[in-house]
Amino acid sequence: MAFIGNTPISVAFLTDTFSGNGSTTAFTMTVAPANTSSIIVAITGVLQDPSTYSVSGTTLTFSTAPPSGTSNISVRYLGIPASGVTTTAYRTVTNFTATAGQTSFSVPSYTVGYIDVYRNGVRLVSTDFTATTGTTVVLANPCTLSDAVVTESFYVSSVLNAIPATAGSVSTSYLVDGSVTQVKLGTGVAGNGPAFSAYLGSTQNVTTNTFTKVQLNNEEFDTNNNFDNATNYRFTPTVAGYYQINGNITLNATLVNGNSLAVIYKNGSRYKDGNLQSASSGGALFYSVVSSLIYFNGSTDYVELWGLVSGTGTPSFGANSGTQSYFNGCLVRAA
Repeated sequence: MAFIGNTPISVAFLTDTFSGNGSTTAFTMTVAPANTSSIIVAITGVLQDPSTYSVSGTTLTFSTAPPSGTSNISVRYLGIPASGVTTTAYRTVTNFTATAGQTSFSVPSYTVGYIDVYRNGVRLVSTDFTATTGTTVVLANPCTLSDAVVTESFYVSSVLNAIPATAGSVSTSYLVDGSVTQVKLGTGVAGNGPAFSAYLGSTQNVTTNTFTKVQLNNEEFDTNNNFDNATNYRFTPTVAGYYQINGNITLNATLVNGNSLAVIYKNGSRYKDGNLQSASSGGALFYSVVSSLIYFNGSTDYVELWGLVSGTGTPSFGANSGTQSYFNGCLVRAA
C-alpha cells in the first residue's frame, strides 16, 4: 500500500504471558506499571475488570486464582515507566460499591479541584459532592445499596522551577556544595587548582659548598593554603596533577671562583637543577633559575627551593622586597 509522506511506523505493546494452575494468584511482571489502569489483563481471551486484580511494583495479584492453562494469562502494558526515574500516575480511577446511606469515600491522594465523581455512570456536578481534603469525597445525597461510585483524579505538575535553556541559567547557588570542585571536572581539566607564589623577605646568609633551603617566609598568594611559609617553606598541593614549578635565587657575594645553583627538591631529595651561574672573582649578583613540570599525588608529595653556593667568601641569598629569591607554581593539568 502506498503512502503520502513517510511510511507509518508501528510498535507492538509489551506483553507478558503467564500460565495459570488454578491455585497461584501472584505473578511477577517484567516491569512495574504505574497502576491497574496502565495494563490490560485477559484470562483465556476474556478481559478482566481492574477490580479483580491489583499491582504492587512488578507483582500482579488476582483476587481469585486464574484457571489452569498454558499461557492463558496475558498482561499488555499501555505504557512503560522510564527506567531509573520516579513515575507518577497522572490519572487515577477508583471504583466503589456503596452501602446504603453512604456519603463519604476515601480515595487516593488528589489535587483539590482536579477530581471528577460518577454515580451509576452519571458525572456529578460540583454541587453534588465536596472534595476539599485531598483524600476524601463526600456526596451531597446518600447512596442506595450497591450504587456504583467512581472517582477520577488527576495529578497536576508544575514547571515553574524548570531551568531555562539560556546561557548563565545555572549558578553555583543551585549546586549541592555551592561550587564546582576539581574532582568534579573531567579528566585533564585543570580548573581552578592550587597556585602559590612565595619569596624571601630579607637576606639569608648561607654557607659555601652546602645545599641550603631558601626560607621563603612571605607569600604573594596561596590559593589553597598549600604553602608553608613559617616552618618548612614547602608547597604540598592537595589536588593530584601536574604542576608548573618555578624558582629563582639571587646570590649576594664577594666570591673567588664562585658559583650559584638553584635546585628544586621533591620529597626531601634533589630533583631538578637550574642553570649554573659563575664568576671568577669580585663582588657580584649571581642569578640561577630553575623550572620544571612536576607530578604530585595530591597528598604526600611536596617541593622546596634550595640553593648551592661554591667558592671562597661570605655569600647570602638576596631579597630586595621579593624580587630576587622567589618560588611559585600552579596546577596545569589534572591527574
